[in-house]
Amino acid sequence: MTSRYPAIASDITKLFAARNTHAVEVAVLQPADPFLDMAGEDLRRRIFLTESETGLTLCLRPEFTIPVCLDHIASQAGTPRRYSYLGEVFRQRREGGNEFFQAGIEDLGDRDTPQADARSLADAHALLSLVLPDQALAITLGDQTIFEAVLAALGLPRGWRMRLARAFGSAAMLEAALADLANPPRNGQLAGPVAALVINGDLEGLSSHIAGGMEQAGLSASAGRSPADIARRLIEKAELRSVRLSNEAFSALKDFLAIDVALDGAAQALETFAAGAGLSLGAALDNFSARAKSIEALGLPTAKIRYDAAFGRPLDYYTGLVFEIAAENGDRPLAGGGRYDRLLTLLGAKTPIPGVGFSVWLDRIEALREKAQ
Repeated sequence: MTSRYPAIASDITKLFAARNTHAVEVAVLQPADPFLDMAGEDLRRRIFLTESETGLTLCLRPEFTIPVCLDHIASQAGTPRRYSYLGEVFRQRREGGNEFFQAGIEDLGDRDTPQADARSLADAHALLSLVLPDQALAITLGDQTIFEAVLAALGLPRGWRMRLARAFGSAAMLEAALADLANPPRNGQLAGPVAALVINGDLEGLSSHIAGGMEQAGLSASAGRSPADIARRLIEKAELRSVRLSNEAFSALKDFLAIDVALDGAAQALETFAAGAGLSLGAALDNFSARAKSIEALGLPTAKIRYDAAFGRPLDYYTGLVFEIAAENGDRPLAGGGRYDRLLTLLGAKTPIPGVGFSVWLDRIEALREKAQ
């Protein structure tokens, strides 16, 4: 460690060792594509990009989850396996420096999802309690799986479920998507022949029409998206515009997003909502209940943990639990994390590997420690 490391670094690494993690170091320079494809709009626009001599697009690591997962795949290590890290990340930020330290744990391969989720939250809480012993903490949970189960139970088509799932974690994006769902925009910008093909869902005919137009314009189909890809996207957009939820279903979705309760009453609140709306949330609700029990068994104060049905985090790779921990009455998270069961497969793992993890912002922690002195 260098003198630039935070004073609390040694305490954190001791905690990681006591919790049976494997300390890992990953390269500062990372391939940019995984972050651009999977990290979410909020992070993508703040990444520092560069290029190798061979033309490969690289970036300074903006976070640790993707690099740790890539390193795990490359090492062909077995699972379950718990990795810990402490090092610098690099992002453009409105407040604070563009280089700052993060620490965290990535828990890969544990098939007991409720228990692994609870352990990740407990690890993050233990870390903050260690370095901020006199600071009251506020914990907020969300669950992407529950949100997606509600969308499926309401009968939304796949395209709309995907759009709303991508918006989860961004209040502005979710509000815009719900506005479009309530009042779909009209499709008035397409030319007559194209509009007819789109309305009829004629993928083959539309692809042929687009290919002909590209040829006349001297555009190469290999230079970008293929005519079939363009046609498929146009038809998908038209299908999204053609869907309008019933007033009853739209009201149920709004009622769900308004749920904001203590975790010890959250499962009951979800059961009451589902029964009132005539929906079945199935395994998603069973896993939610099991996780809440595991969190309580690990000694965390479930009466003080908040479950907000509309809460998400602005990273595209989350698939289930999401959480943040802040100082009570604080406006910025000190720790954030969640579940990402599809990420390792998208990064190239040959078999699915479930994962959950968290990171903490050490500069924010140090600022609170200085204020307390």
